[in-house]
Amino acid sequence: MRWYSKLLAAALAATLQACVTPPAQTPVSSAATVEIREPVTILVSIDGFRRDYLDRGVTPVLSELAQDGVVAAMRPSFPSKTFPNHYTLVTGRRPDRNGIVSNSFYDPGRPDQRFTMATTDAFYWDQAEPVWVAAEKAGIRTATMFWPGSNVAIEHVRPSDWQQFNQDVTGRQRVDAIIDWLRRPAETRPQFLTLYFDTVDTAGHNFGPDAPETEAAVADVDALIGRLLAGLDRLHQPANLVIVADHGMAPISADRIVQLQDYVSPGVVKVIESGAFAGIVPLPGHEAEARSALIGDHPGMTCWERQNIPERFHYGTNPRIPPIFCLADTGWTILNGPPNPDWPIKGGNHGFDNDAPEMRALFLAHGPAFRHGLRLEPFDNVDVEPLLRRLIGLPQHDGAIDGTLAPLEPALAEPQ
Repeated sequence: MRWYSKLLAAALAATLQACVTPPAQTPVSSAATVEIREPVTILVSIDGFRRDYLDRGVTPVLSELAQDGVVAAMRPSFPSKTFPNHYTLVTGRRPDRNGIVSNSFYDPGRPDQRFTMATTDAFYWDQAEPVWVAAEKAGIRTATMFWPGSNVAIEHVRPSDWQQFNQDVTGRQRVDAIIDWLRRPAETRPQFLTLYFDTVDTAGHNFGPDAPETEAAVADVDALIGRLLAGLDRLHQPANLVIVADHGMAPISADRIVQLQDYVSPGVVKVIESGAFAGIVPLPGHEAEARSALIGDHPGMTCWERQNIPERFHYGTNPRIPPIFCLADTGWTILNGPPNPDWPIKGGNHGFDNDAPEMRALFLAHGPAFRHGLRLEPFDNVDVEPLLRRLIGLPQHDGAIDGTLAPLEPALAEPQ
């Protein structure tokens, strides 16, 4: 889908016409008025888009972009949850260092306040700097059509344009907002934009990664990417697209459940979160009892003290992580009591071992900055932020983050 070439052809036609035809004899061609625009960078997240969804024959737009651009299976950071990984993608720091250690947690300094996906207090977000904050500080205008943290005044800075997340805003409306922002005059036009879709993740949770309903959601988002490309083409707007997912999806079943209360009674611990993993705080005076009951391998799950979580997860130094952490085997579910009838254990989930094949996420890049027809080896999602910096003209970090440009530099048309 070489839609950038249309802009080049229009510009060339205008130039040639001006060279061979006296202006006084021929009306000015409409092509001569076409604005020659600099490429923008658009970061697109398709929440829960497993890398192998691209191989199911329902994504003609994304598949053509992948064939003509750069594609890879990307390893999410641990835990493979939505908010931690979206913040990793734009900060280059793993959740242990960016502060968003889960979708829900407590900070020891505020033990009575739970962080949730609706929290907008900058206190919880200020352990890392997202790329839009760095860009705005450098005078690069940004706009976010939904992205975790972009509605928060991090370091007292927000994107020049941003939207409060609202699941009722349709995918079509989200795409059209991006195009509307890019219709602006150059002085108020964003140079870095984000776009977020949640329907693939929702279908994966409700029906499972292999269900026809999930494939239908994948096909719908593919069509929305096509709408985005068509809008860019009408504006003659070249763009470097970086299309990512935060994690994959694994099937779950009521036949694969671990009950925490089979190991420890409710009067011994407080369970902060459960599901693909459980964060557990021993109640005062019960620390030794909780450790004795939980630490170690169990059918369907493994539990560690925070400081002993295996090094390969890069997780366990942030005090926001509960003192005891239990990880379910991929496809299993940890519960703290009877299942909620409103949330039956079926469909799919994520949050499991980030190296599990089911957790691999999509990475796709296409545009004038990228090579054509390249398939990369799997890499860690901390490396996306250095790529974004390169695309929008920000200097690279000097060892302050966990990612590096090196794994993605071969994808660039002009690596340095």
